[in-house]
Amino acid sequence: MFDFALNENQRMIAQMIRDFGAKEITPFRKEWDDQSHFPIEVFKKLGDLGLMGVLVPTEYGGSGFGYFEYVTAIAELAKLDPSVGLSMAAHNSLCTGHILMFGNEEQKRKYLPKLATCEWLGAWGLTEPNTGSDAGNMRTVAKKDGEYYVINGAKNFITHGYSGDVAVVIARTGEVGDSHGMTAFIVERGTPGFKGGRKEDKLGMRASETAEMIFEDCRIHESQVLGEVGEGFIQSMKILDGGRISIAALSLGIAEGALEAAIQYSKERHQFNKPISSFQGISFKLADMATQVEAASLLTFKAADLKNKGQKVTLTGAKAKLYASEVAVSVANEAVQIFGGYGFTKDYPVEKYYRDAKLCTIGEGTSEIQKLVISRELLR
Repeated sequence: MFDFALNENQRMIAQMIRDFGAKEITPFRKEWDDQSHFPIEVFKKLGDLGLMGVLVPTEYGGSGFGYFEYVTAIAELAKLDPSVGLSMAAHNSLCTGHILMFGNEEQKRKYLPKLATCEWLGAWGLTEPNTGSDAGNMRTVAKKDGEYYVINGAKNFITHGYSGDVAVVIARTGEVGDSHGMTAFIVERGTPGFKGGRKEDKLGMRASETAEMIFEDCRIHESQVLGEVGEGFIQSMKILDGGRISIAALSLGIAEGALEAAIQYSKERHQFNKPISSFQGISFKLADMATQVEAASLLTFKAADLKNKGQKVTLTGAKAKLYASEVAVSVANEAVQIFGGYGFTKDYPVEKYYRDAKLCTIGEGTSEIQKLVISRELLR
């Protein structure tokens, strides 16, 4: 039976992040957002705290924690700045997670210690300009040439696509539309023919870098293949199952942050000589928001519990991601409404939660794709 109380590690991690964030994140949040600045130095410090290798076993230099601690860490960071939570999650669950799950011993020993400390920042390349949800139709191609593969193509909407030191990249090694026609490769920054492209100018999550990755006759030794040739797409779907728990956690943190801000403001803001929290129109909004947030939390931690036990999380992860992301958007929207005109200004945090929340319904599979996954699992 799932234990609903936070464990000692979760409490320690939450407090550590709050203390760290008060000094290193909150004072700079608006500046980073305004300037679309990616604060790489913050992630190096998060690496020192063990938060860039939360799930990596201690033998590879990681923290060796499970998914409860991981969800707590993402949610707490998302309350401070969702952009920071997003980048931390992408580094942990996508690039690092892929090498952890499918790398051979030599690859794990080479890359995981550097990723777990954020000596190296990780990126993960699946999405392409013309193949968003339709990843099976990717056009980035890897052709065998002796002991090497030559990669040509481009990936877009890649977290850390420009600044990442190492990327896991999925490229076509077989026929278009063949789910066994794609392979995962580890590509290091500085490899000839591999470069970062245009950085996206985004609505929200502006302090998390999103950019293109471009490959022009990029030669990769066959020792850089992750797992088996032809298994890249299958691996990616398994990685996304876990990644969706990350986005659910990110959504949860945004929703919790927006709710906390709305409750506090409703008590402090007076109209007609009493706090607006005393009006049913506001108090009922808060009741709905709190209920949605708790339901999202339960779904997210249920998925984390299954992941900890090594059970299949396709269905529960998709449910958690779908529900929590939609709740983040809804709760942030209501928080802005409770703040009124002030919620529409950058002087209060709910405006940023409102913009940042939308990404959660899009990244790592849109809400529509989650419904597709859920319905397929139900009808199987």
